[in-house]
Amino acid sequence: MSIDPRAFRSALGCFATGVTVITTLDPKGRPVGFTANSFNSVSLEPPLVLFSLGRRALSLRAFLSSHDFAVNVLAADQQWLSDLFGKAAADRWAGLDFETWDSGCPILPGAVANFECHTRYTHDGGDHVIFVGEVGAMAYDDQRRPLVFHQGRYRDLP
Repeated sequence: MSIDPRAFRSALGCFATGVTVITTLDPKGRPVGFTANSFNSVSLEPPLVLFSLGRRALSLRAFLSSHDFAVNVLAADQQWLSDLFGKAAADRWAGLDFETWDSGCPILPGAVANFECHTRYTHDGGDHVIFVGEVGAMAYDDQRRPLVFHQGRYRDLP
């Protein structure tokens, strides 16, 4: 049975996800980030999470060379950050407010949750690379509504 890639993408879109901006530092110490909904928990003991990044992504080299990354789970009022990091921009970071924790990876304030991770493993994922990280620090605000993506567009939770 052959799976049509467009139909496969549409079927995957039926799964509602949160929206994240995943960040790291490039070899020169400059911040790098991209929008992803390919974030998932892996294990509670030890605390592991994963994300995948396309092999053709301009930021792939930075993530492969770094030993750390941060996952910023966006709040419903942060769609503008998803849009900013979801497309190529000359300097996404100009004038953008962010914090740094131990690793130096950018942490976006106002997110529903932030996870600072040390890369434990990378795996072949077809046209993507799968990154598994151990969470070393985190923060969350369970009073904020998350930004949700479903069937190719942002959705609002009641």
